[in-house]
This record gives sequence, structure tokens and C-alpha cells, in this order.
Amino acid sequence: MLPGGYGLKMAKTKQNKRLYSRMRASGVRKKIARQLSELPGHASRGKKAPKPLRDAVDRLETAVVELKDHSGRGKRKAAARKAARTRRSKAESRSRAARKGARKRAKS
Repeated sequence: MLPGGYGLKMAKTKQNKRLYSRMRASGVRKKIARQLSELPGHASRGKKAPKPLRDAVDRLETAVVELKDHSGRGKRKAAARKAARTRRSKAESRSRAARKGARKRAKS
């Protein structure tokens, strides 16, 4: 039973059972997988899913985003590339300034 008095039964349709199995294989707990597998049934009948169920989905999505941030190295890799590019351009500008100074000193 979900908070708010919403009770959900075991997944009945083939699609719900497949979703339930996929979530269990991914490591989602039985109770949560059972509750979430009912969500497509609510949505397909044109009814809005119960708020506790929608909240559970939102929490799961938040957890997935956080896990992706922790496991992915995309942001860190991009930052490293930018830092390397910045160092290269700074070194080039220093070199340009040094050559310009050397030319100026050579003239006088």
C-alpha cells in the first residue's frame, strides 16, 4: 500500500510483468518494482497516476540523474580539454609577446 491509501496489486498484464522483471533485474526492490509496474496501466487508461506513484517515479529519475553524474566522466573530461586548450593559448600568447619584445630589443 502506498502512502495516501493507494493500494496496488501485482503486475497483471504481460507488459507490466516485463517491466517488473526488468526493474527487478536492475536491482529495484520488489515492492517498489511492483508499485511502479502499475504506472503504465494507469496512464494507458487516460487516468492520471496517483500522486505517490508519480512522486516515486520522480525520485527514481532524480536518482538516475545523480548516478549518471557520478559514473560519467563527461563533465570532467570536457573540463580537462578546456583547461588544456586554455594552457596552450596562454603559452602561445606568452611566446608571441616574448618574440615581439625580442624584436623590439634587437631594433634598439
